[in-house]
Amino acid sequence: MAISLVFGIAALRHRVGDFSNAGPGLFPLLIGSLLFLIGVLTVVRSRFVKPEPIDRKVKNIALVLLGLCGFAAISHYLNMIAAIVFLVFVVGFGATTYSVARNIKIAAGLIAFAFMFRNLLGLNLPLF
Repeated sequence: MAISLVFGIAALRHRVGDFSNAGPGLFPLLIGSLLFLIGVLTVVRSRFVKPEPIDRKVKNIALVLLGLCGFAAISHYLNMIAAIVFLVFVVGFGATTYSVARNIKIAAGLIAFAFMFRNLLGLNLPLF
């Protein structure tokens, strides 16, 4: 919540504008506000839910970090589709059960989202 406040307050130093004429501060302000709202909801919810012990699995943390680093490197040097497939299959080893069919479905969904972001939002994603 503190980080979202820092970004939200810093966004107010720039022109915010409105949705029809967005300024450079609008997007960071929206994201900061949404993250702060999610933080508040999480804190409120934590007061009503029975606490559970956290099971830290170093192997899973290492797999997620490896997947993210590999995603960044493969996206930079090859393309994003290969990076998405790498990420899904490496992080999938951290699941309780490994399923190639599930990983293919997840990778296909993420690739579809990447194409949507490129084609609908005009983002410059290195898909090929």
